[in-house]
Amino acid sequence: MPEILQSFVRRSLLAATVLACLATTSVFADQKKNTPSAKPPQPPKIDTSNIVWPQPPAIARVRYLDYFSAEKKQPEKQREVKRKSWMDRMAGVDPSEAAKRAGIKPRFALGTPYGLAVDSKGMLYVADTKVGAVFIFDPESKDTGFIKHGVDAKFGRIFGLAIDDADRLFVSDGQYNHVLVFNKDHKLEGQFGEGAMNDPAGMAIDEENRFLYVANTGTDQILVYDADTFKLLRKIGTAGKNHTLTTPGDFSKPTNVAVDEDGNLYVTDTLNDRVEEFDADAQFIRTFGKNGDGPGDFTRPKGIAVDCDGHVWVADADMNRVQVFTPEGDLRLIFGGFGWLPGEFEALAGLTIDKKNRVFTSEQYFGRVQMFRYITNAEAQAEYDRRAAEVAKKSALQPAKVPAKNDAQPADKATPPAPAPTAPTPAAPRNPGAPTTGKPS
Repeated sequence: MPEILQSFVRRSLLAATVLACLATTSVFADQKKNTPSAKPPQPPKIDTSNIVWPQPPAIARVRYLDYFSAEKKQPEKQREVKRKSWMDRMAGVDPSEAAKRAGIKPRFALGTPYGLAVDSKGMLYVADTKVGAVFIFDPESKDTGFIKHGVDAKFGRIFGLAIDDADRLFVSDGQYNHVLVFNKDHKLEGQFGEGAMNDPAGMAIDEENRFLYVANTGTDQILVYDADTFKLLRKIGTAGKNHTLTTPGDFSKPTNVAVDEDGNLYVTDTLNDRVEEFDADAQFIRTFGKNGDGPGDFTRPKGIAVDCDGHVWVADADMNRVQVFTPEGDLRLIFGGFGWLPGEFEALAGLTIDKKNRVFTSEQYFGRVQMFRYITNAEAQAEYDRRAAEVAKKSALQPAKVPAKNDAQPADKATPPAPAPTAPTPAAPRNPGAPTTGKPS
């Protein structure tokens, strides 16, 4: 019995020692976890300087530049500003000044951005349906301004934006069924559309013919106004069919419009999953696209724009991708996909291209606007020529191979010399990202 008792005591002491060690380790682990100096793992930084489409060695036609939202955070400095801000307010200091002293640009949260437009100074305008304001971003300095609901105008559900060459801003309101007009100083100077509009959305201006096109989603029509007098000139499409028409020239919830340099009109016919094209006299030209998830297909196309080379860019809301076509509907480039990384989208909606060849896209779920750069046909041609010249130079510098003496054949059996090697022609796209060996077109 004493031996059994001693064994039991030894085992009990050993178990108690192990438990004490485990408890101590747990306490120190918890202390380490709660130590202020212990930093949580940081997500890897993404180098965005060389994000292009298509991927090398193809000649790039689209380059990622930047984005606009409230997601770019600087946690340490932001916390410092928050700690100081109440003291600054009591001292009569503007909180934005405290942010500037800390080296932070104030960033405002976009809610559900939709319509996009750029003025003659390169300022980006974003219609935010949820916030109820038009954001004004300087893409260079990141400074932000506003046209505010209840201050500068009365907004309901704002969607589309358009800016003419005089920097007049047009804002479509789907709740009040009209378009508001602001002058270049962002002062409200008029409104129109009451009685004719029903859930107006995207807009576009034909500067040459002075037409303002409005996608009147509720009636399945495109309304054409005089851009100066705001008089309704004509309607394109048949109303009153409750979004059921599929015939060419008719629409089922058209959402956005764009105009090319020849005055041709492009319409995203959203529920019909296609793009329709008309001339300046509202005569139907063609349609392209169909429902599907393959190249050139659509599932709820929305934003649309035309670049300086005449390519038609279409934002697909369900597939979260941008597709680039010729005016005839031939696909040239696809980029995008669902996600939060640069060049990925979630609930892609708006799209516009400015005179600096910058491409802007809006996403409603992330509350984000991304900025890209379109590489023009002329720029792609210059890159093609540079590569071709480089290949030719390398080929010319290669010494000719002289056959060894013991390789010589009898005169009667000698074979004719092989022709001199020629430089291979580098590949270049016909249009944005076209995987061909031809030159850009």
